[in-house]
Amino acid sequence: MTTKRCFPPVVDAHTRVLVLGSLPGEVSLAQNQYYAHKQNRFWHLMGDVLGVDLVGQDYPARLQALLGYGVGLWDVVAEARRDGSLDSNIRDHAGNDLLGLIGTLPSLRAIAFNGGTAAKIGEKALGALGAHGDRHAILRLPSSSPAYTLAYAEKRVAWQALRAWLD
Repeated sequence: MTTKRCFPPVVDAHTRVLVLGSLPGEVSLAQNQYYAHKQNRFWHLMGDVLGVDLVGQDYPARLQALLGYGVGLWDVVAEARRDGSLDSNIRDHAGNDLLGLIGTLPSLRAIAFNGGTAAKIGEKALGALGAHGDRHAILRLPSSSPAYTLAYAEKRVAWQALRAWLD
């Protein structure tokens, strides 16, 4: 198994919603881009939430668009051993300092986990903050990964919940 590392967070002082994945997959790591796999629906889902065509933009423009709408990105796993891209293959992971990052985001209103693995690891890392959600809403979203075979329309409905914290 090889050790994989996450990317730096994409956030700024205006981030209102923080979307947390688990750990970038092989294609994303090779391209040094969040959600680079063509079959991953993240950019489609976020484009639907925001009402903009993110898929048609280049990667730097996508990130700028997210930040412009108050959306940040990061992962719950800082590094782990994993063969391939499946979350089920993550071993010996070290978590990111989620509480530390959250403490630097004065406008943050919601934390959204992209998939079950991200939620499981992330909620544990958030501890009482994740359990109570007193200051921030906590959302468990269906994974945008093609490995999670829920129909796109159903994923889209769930992801639309993000709009409440972006409007």
